[in-house]
Amino acid sequence: MYSAKLYIWHANLIIIIIPIMPILIKKILNEYLVQIDNEAEKYREKKYVIIYKLLSRMIMKLEIPAKTVMPPTRTLAHSLKVSRSTILRVYDILLLDELIISIPGSGYIVKSRESVLPLKTEFKANIYPSLSKIGKSFIQIGSKPISSSQQETAFSPGLPPLDIFPVKQWKKLSDMYWKEIKFSNLAYSPSSGISRLKENISNYLNLSRNLHCEPSQVIIVSGSLQSLYLLGTIFLNPADKIALEDPTFPNVKAIFTGLLANIEAAPLDEEGMMVSHLEQNKVKPQLIHVTPSCQYPMGQQMSMKRREELLNFASKNKSLIIENDYEHELNNSSNAMPTIYTLDKEQRTIYLGTFNRILHPSIRIGYMVVPKHFINPIEIMLKHSHRFVAPSIQYVLNQFIEKKYLQNHIINLIETVAEREVFFKQSFQTIFNNMGLEILPQKMLGLQSLITIQEKSFDEKRIITTLTQNNISVHSLQACSFGTPNYKGLIIGHSSVSKAVVKNKLVRMRQILENLN
Repeated sequence: MYSAKLYIWHANLIIIIIPIMPILIKKILNEYLVQIDNEAEKYREKKYVIIYKLLSRMIMKLEIPAKTVMPPTRTLAHSLKVSRSTILRVYDILLLDELIISIPGSGYIVKSRESVLPLKTEFKANIYPSLSKIGKSFIQIGSKPISSSQQETAFSPGLPPLDIFPVKQWKKLSDMYWKEIKFSNLAYSPSSGISRLKENISNYLNLSRNLHCEPSQVIIVSGSLQSLYLLGTIFLNPADKIALEDPTFPNVKAIFTGLLANIEAAPLDEEGMMVSHLEQNKVKPQLIHVTPSCQYPMGQQMSMKRREELLNFASKNKSLIIENDYEHELNNSSNAMPTIYTLDKEQRTIYLGTFNRILHPSIRIGYMVVPKHFINPIEIMLKHSHRFVAPSIQYVLNQFIEKKYLQNHIINLIETVAEREVFFKQSFQTIFNNMGLEILPQKMLGLQSLITIQEKSFDEKRIITTLTQNNISVHSLQACSFGTPNYKGLIIGHSSVSKAVVKNKLVRMRQILENLN
């Protein structure tokens, strides 16, 4: 009856029916038998009092986890050999004590609470090993907001149109995989990815981006962040230099800050990262991270001349280039330019791509294309850390590509994003007229828009905090910069939700900001 884990959503409460219900009932029975075997206890207190004290103690000690469904009254009464009315009486007292709550159709649920029991020992830092320097470094940046809200989709940057994802096609492929699965497929999987998917990605890159690579050079990962963490771990020692665009992704800043890299921020001009800044400051970085197809967050494309300058600089300084092509399908749909990887004649460029921004983030699958001489260390690093991306996801994605579902989805994606971008910008300009918020023009198609704050009375941090409290997710433009930013403003995702939701959220957003003045 209780062999499977079950989750029940009731309002905002997730109720957990744990698969150890028989163990819980047995534990209650054992404790109860100990109590009634005590002769003094047996004659001094009635059974319902003994059971009540027992259950309240277990709940207070968190021996019965919060949000757990209590044993049904009939089941518990049968196990303890008491009447059901006795258990009902016990549960009524627990309700009065606010230790449990009653939800129609779900039963009695343990209420969330902190344990009131005193700690057995005080924490003494000097008796434990200290965190490593890198551990402390990540702890220091851990509280800074670097990602989208986990609950709200409007207006989270980086989210594709979630409502157009072909769920039925994906489910059909997933069902087919599990229907035809062999037991041997449930064992360990190659760390760099299944061969057929790597072949299809290699072919896809060749046809769509003129990027020539062999399947062995394709490394399947969970996304760009895993790629960057792996590359930073392999190629950087603490204090080694890495050159980043200024501004750039906050989470890219966070990863290399956490790894104790010496970050050199290179400003932008109309052609992209200013390589001249690195030359003038005599920077010799181990790694250079760029987003040439569509610079994040400013949305500009690196010129061909600047790409060649960057390759020459990297060659002269023995640097590796990380080319993060995070939204290629959108950015290059009408204005394609050769990738740095394609232009590189010395095989010093590592190319990053992801499906998380064209399908949906929860899929957690991306890829690296690495020079042949780096395949072995990266595969070994994967084996000793993340092991591999779930084979089931890889197989389904591979079928998604082979059946041309991906190709059709990308066509729909580009049309939808372009349409929603136009609608968002028109609606924003109308709704926020004369409010001191302006849309920053961008040439490239992307999943987000930039809103600059002109009015001095508006504080960027206060705006973001207030909007978040009202279930509207936006990112900080200043958080992308090093030092003094050129702009203060918001990064707003315009693609993830329908036009009706966009308009309603923008109206609500205006009301919220009016109350800030």
